Amino acid sequence: MIKWYCMKKSCFIIATLLFIFSFTAISEGKFDPQEMVIIPKSDYIIGQGAQSYTSERTVNEFSIAKYETIYALWFEILSKAEKAGYIFQNPGQEGSEGKRGYFPIEENYGQPVTMINWYDAIVWCNAYSEISGLTPCYTYKNQIIRDSTNTAMCDLSECNFFCDGYRLPTEAEWELAARWHPDRENEKNNVIVSGDSISYSDLKENSNKSLFAWTSEYTDRSHKAGTTGTVFNENNSILPGTGYSNAAGIFDMTGNLLEYCWDWYANYEKQEENKIASGPEYGSKRISRGGSWSPYTVFDYTGDRYSFDPNECYNYMGFRVVQSR
Repeated sequence: MIKWYCMKKSCFIIATLLFIFSFTAISEGKFDPQEMVIIPKSDYIIGQGAQSYTSERTVNEFSIAKYETIYALWFEILSKAEKAGYIFQNPGQEGSEGKRGYFPIEENYGQPVTMINWYDAIVWCNAYSEISGLTPCYTYKNQIIRDSTNTAMCDLSECNFFCDGYRLPTEAEWELAARWHPDRENEKNNVIVSGDSISYSDLKENSNKSLFAWTSEYTDRSHKAGTTGTVFNENNSILPGTGYSNAAGIFDMTGNLLEYCWDWYANYEKQEENKIASGPEYGSKRISRGGSWSPYTVFDYTGDRYSFDPNECYNYMGFRVVQSR
């Protein structure tokens, strides 16, 4: 089990700091890092407007995190999970420039967790579920996945989409949440970027993405969750959750961090009737979506997709959770 210096601090200090950070933000009515948004059951065409190959998808109703997973929440769950026997490869980092494995810093509250890999993310989802009194989704031969260093077991793991626990979104769920609009005609046009909750129908190639996307065109680092459209401030004092969301009320579906999905990477195949579209059973690379602040991830259409080795971890990659309903 990897040990970090910061983990030797007392549980009391951890709990106190996290309580202060969380209570301050939530009591001001600005930000709840655990808030979820319900996406109703929908039919749409995945990859439309971005890929040369597309496919029809039916996605059941689900809940998705309003924000990318922030470091303070990651650290809180990781600290509890390790005491319960969970094992992680990486301790996580506070945003793109913070320290790794240290206590969250109050002025950085709201920065997303980075420098974790896909294996860490699914194990953390299981830990988050158990700590929340929910049923973990990821298992191998009916054994709950609790060790991200056991990559072979993680690669062979199955996702129970009927559990009430937290998990990574499927690629189809992620894109639907990015595109979603109460006006279904607008939904199919949401191919440029996600985030403009004001005038999706007027969204063009030259739209001002700076209102709702922290991409390399507008920044050189990660930002606090939900702050797109705010004036960048060097002292980073902007409160999380005070920027522009997409039409579903979800933040940072374009830009800030490239987000992990559950699926193995492959060309789209026809969805089988009454089956959940979750990609092929096996593969060598996983799917990530959404672009980021980094110039290495410039593709930010709602249908754009990236493939990556699940061992990789960068300061421009993170995740958000979903729950089946």
